[in-house]
Amino acid sequence: MQILKTGLCAAVILTTFSTASFADEAAIKARQGLMRIYAQNLAILGGMAKGTTEYNKETASAAAARLLQAATFDQNVMWPQGSDNVAMAGKTAAKPELWSTFPAVMESSKKFVDAAEAMNTAAGTDLAALQGAMGAVGASCAGCHKPYRQK
Repeated sequence: MQILKTGLCAAVILTTFSTASFADEAAIKARQGLMRIYAQNLAILGGMAKGTTEYNKETASAAAARLLQAATFDQNVMWPQGSDNVAMAGKTAAKPELWSTFPAVMESSKKFVDAAEAMNTAAGTDLAALQGAMGAVGASCAGCHKPYRQK
């Protein structure tokens, strides 16, 4: 009977830890998916801004609208404490410092939303307006990636 109790306790503990790990892995995959959406639309806009892709008002407007939608998506469940590159080695590049400085992270996130809103307004205007909006978008991305993302 004691062996059964010990085995049952071990199973409950392992299930608890594996569930937490699964939840963290799911959160990491969700935020990485969101980053891919950012990257896909920024590649469209960046290609036009650099001149490697011909500027197209409709395509630029659509990419900027998708970028803004993604930027304003509620990410609260995507960033649980403990889903960093130390606790979840090899699964994420997010540094643990992200969680200890969360107010600064939220300010950087707001800057990204502001830059995405400006891009949404500018992208369908003309190439010069799109190019003018790219700097703020890039700077807002770097505002989180440089301090909180492992290279």
